[in-house]
Amino acid sequence: MIVAVHQPQYLPWLGYFDKMDRSDLFVFLDSVQFKKNEWQNRNRIKTASDWQYLTVPVQHCFPQAILDVQIDNRADWARKHLQALMVHYGKAPYFADHLPFLREIYAKRWASLCELCIVLIQYLTAAIGITVKVVRSSEGQFSEEPTERLIEICRWAGADAYLAGAGGLNYMRLDRFRQEGIQVVQQAFESPIYPQLYGRFEPNLSVVDLLFNCGPASLEILRGSRKGTRPTGPSPGKEEA
Repeated sequence: MIVAVHQPQYLPWLGYFDKMDRSDLFVFLDSVQFKKNEWQNRNRIKTASDWQYLTVPVQHCFPQAILDVQIDNRADWARKHLQALMVHYGKAPYFADHLPFLREIYAKRWASLCELCIVLIQYLTAAIGITVKVVRSSEGQFSEEPTERLIEICRWAGADAYLAGAGGLNYMRLDRFRQEGIQVVQQAFESPIYPQLYGRFEPNLSVVDLLFNCGPASLEILRGSRKGTRPTGPSPGKEEA
């Protein structure tokens, strides 16, 4: 059984969903410290002139866990995000298919950043055609030390393999995984090239760029660019961001 772990993010990029698609179980790492102005509350979309961030404003008190971060609704962010998506993707072939959901999401007054992100991710996962079981790390009790936390999550999930993104290998102690009989496999993802609006291709945008432009072909495109996985050692039997 392969498990992958990642912090909830706002409208994540394609690599996030590639990780979900390669896993038997995906764990939303919602119980770790929030990092402001990374990808947990923002992402990029394409525009006629270049690209822009969509950022959810938050009321953050260091060192809050992601699940405790509240959205700053004093800002008119939801209307602006919906308007930006309509302006920049209104002519995309499959945007209209998702507009009713977007209107519903952005009409709601969200308090929790984590809840907003997870609802969006689950919708996007289903829209792309990915089927994977998901749980939250806050459902269990785990070590705060990064490597031990991942090992404990694998044990908790009954997994014998851990799928690690490129960033995870920078801090993981692979010897501990070998000691526990858990194989670590690197994701090795490269973003595909696909039809986009506005001329020159821009890689590594939010997954909505792929979905709005390619619709039912999105999963095939995502899988078609896959470079496979690379084992990191000879241990038997798969990351945090």
